[in-house]
Amino acid sequence: MSPAIGYAAIAAVALVSVLIGVYGLRISRTTSDFYVASRTVRPWWNASAIGGEYLSAASFLGIAGLILLTGAGGMWFPIGYTAGYLMLLLFVAAPLRRSGAYTIPDFTEARLESVAVRRVTSVLVVVIGWLYIVPQLQGAALTVRITTGLPSWVGSVAVAALVAVVVASGGMRSITFVQAFQFWLKLVAIAVPVIALLLVTGAVEPALPPAEAFPASDGPGALDIYRTVSLMVALLLGTLGLPHVLVRFYTNPDGPAARRTTVIVLVLLSVFYAFPTLFGLLGRAFAPDLATPGDADALVLVLPDRLLPGVWGDLLTALVIGGAFAAFLSTSSGLVVSVAGVISQDLLGGSVRGFRIAAFASTAVPLVVAFATEPAGLAGSVGLVFAFTASTLCPVLILGIWWRGLTARGAIAGMATGATLSGAAILGGALLTAAAPAIRPLIEQPAAWTVPIAVLVTVLVSRADRRRMPRGTDAFLARLHLPERDRG
Repeated sequence: MSPAIGYAAIAAVALVSVLIGVYGLRISRTTSDFYVASRTVRPWWNASAIGGEYLSAASFLGIAGLILLTGAGGMWFPIGYTAGYLMLLLFVAAPLRRSGAYTIPDFTEARLESVAVRRVTSVLVVVIGWLYIVPQLQGAALTVRITTGLPSWVGSVAVAALVAVVVASGGMRSITFVQAFQFWLKLVAIAVPVIALLLVTGAVEPALPPAEAFPASDGPGALDIYRTVSLMVALLLGTLGLPHVLVRFYTNPDGPAARRTTVIVLVLLSVFYAFPTLFGLLGRAFAPDLATPGDADALVLVLPDRLLPGVWGDLLTALVIGGAFAAFLSTSSGLVVSVAGVISQDLLGGSVRGFRIAAFASTAVPLVVAFATEPAGLAGSVGLVFAFTASTLCPVLILGIWWRGLTARGAIAGMATGATLSGAAILGGALLTAAAPAIRPLIEQPAAWTVPIAVLVTVLVSRADRRRMPRGTDAFLARLHLPERDRG
């Protein structure tokens, strides 16, 4: 594959994204435009934008790589990513929109009437956003290195710079247009190559016979029950606390529009995830040499040229490269918007100028972290972020929406507990498993025990502190659960 193909694909996606962002800048004039697009985004636009920011490097590259490595075990990731939105539809989407908040810290402060809760929530939103941005920058580094031959750091810097400029220029309204375009680009970029490769596989000799490519040892019967259950807890509940996803529901005109948005997202994600799954299955038969932790994430980038050499293979590769780069840009953009919104509101006065300063700061920190850390498997590293989110923000959001007994002290205790336990498992996993190998599964997939403990601590502390329940709880819950026309 010629490096010129990689250059052209990346440059085209970057140029179109910037042009669409510039268009958004022309109509982004107010503070509300920058934070929540003035709450005027319709369901189809919003669903496309959510799909754009949610389908990250882990979805576009990582799932195919995981299926190549683990077989049936990797298929739980697309199932969990999609089903998480069903949880959003059932428990969060409409109430969160009715809250009228700009950010998650706005919601927790209003619900619990506590500045301390807001501060803790703000810290967690920023940490989660930065943890999630790092794999996007590492995925960009991998893509640029493989497709152009340039040093890895070029990809990370390019994505960080583009995201900072586009977000700072137009805020949420601008990013909505960019992410909606990038979703449809990603869908086309993953679907067309898969369909083309399926059409030619009959004329290509597989590298492994079916019995070796799909052995029973890699099938459903080989799944570790604890790891599978814990992964699903992380993915299902972690989706409920992703700040860049939740902030999207603040852009809908009303609660019913938020619900319709979520239903459309479920359909779009179900269609999309069929294609990286097929990519992974094709890889097991035609590219088993890539089944190593360092190479598996490159499967989507490499397979088209391998199975269809020549001009057509080059065109398909260019399409895949463009889709991958769009994945890094769109997810990073959504994360930067959510993190910048919190930093601006809490530290810089909430002005447009403060938002722009925060946007650049929000990309600089994860860029430094991406340079300082070794890249892990994309889907696996994002899965750990979901476990952290499920253990911290998710319990407070669910209980804050559905349980009147939640108090500020309970929320803080629960978030602190979840952050401490899941953070220790993620950051100190190597040391802990070296000291006690028997607990390795518990550390590698911690959500099955960190989430229940965080919820239990939240409930117990709130019960012990029930005299401090906010006075406006009943009125706030009525606002969350009653349509506007039914409120007194």
